[in-house]
Amino acid sequence: MNKLSTSAKVYLTIVFIVLYAPIFYLIFYSFNSGGSMNNFESFTLEHYQAVFEDSRLLVILINTVIVALLSALISTIIGTLGAIGIVTVKDSKMRNTLLSLNNVLIVSPDVIIGASFLILFTMVGIKLGFASVLLAHVAFSVPIVVLMVLPKLLEMNKSLIDAALDLGATKKDVMMRVILPYIQPGIFAGFFLALTYSLDDFAVTFFVTGNGFSTLSVEIYSMARAGISLTVNAISGLVFFVTVLIVVGYYFITSRTSKRMEGQR
Repeated sequence: MNKLSTSAKVYLTIVFIVLYAPIFYLIFYSFNSGGSMNNFESFTLEHYQAVFEDSRLLVILINTVIVALLSALISTIIGTLGAIGIVTVKDSKMRNTLLSLNNVLIVSPDVIIGASFLILFTMVGIKLGFASVLLAHVAFSVPIVVLMVLPKLLEMNKSLIDAALDLGATKKDVMMRVILPYIQPGIFAGFFLALTYSLDDFAVTFFVTGNGFSTLSVEIYSMARAGISLTVNAISGLVFFVTVLIVVGYYFITSRTSKRMEGQR
């Protein structure tokens, strides 16, 4: 057992090194005063300063955050209601069909989804820009939220709903005071996961963004194609830092929610 445990730890260590080494390498050279990633000359913050002095990059950053927050909020509402709707379907075949349709969107390649939205928006006449990016992000985030909320709904004891109805609660009361508080951890998980997916999405956004509107992932791709610039490293470092904050915030909120629910029990 000890050998297995040690080998498992070594394996996990190697996996994490492979995953995080390129990220830390990129961030390390974002502090390099030189113009390349071949030789570290001295420590500097000039590349981060260049990011915050570039008004165009700041506008793109704001666009990215707004799209991410709005798409996460809208998809969380739709996904939560969708998950509740799927659970309430009594016909097992219909329920499995709805779940399969939901899962197909998750496993579908981003290129296919992006191209499909591009064709759809062109046919409908929706101008490519903020609206098209927001709609696309909401669309691919909803199935993620559904998957996060469904397990909490399925583990919920139906006697809680029956007891609330017997005590005279309306359907609205049951929804607001019984179901939503119970599935709150799943809702938070869906929101933060949708937020993260929206922030780092490139493939779908690349297809549906238009002239005059861009997100950070598309802009980083464009800058990287123009040539190696440590400003890209600085932007990537900031994005990684924000992602870490989101993950920490998620675990902090979920731990507080879990403790509060345990205290109520």
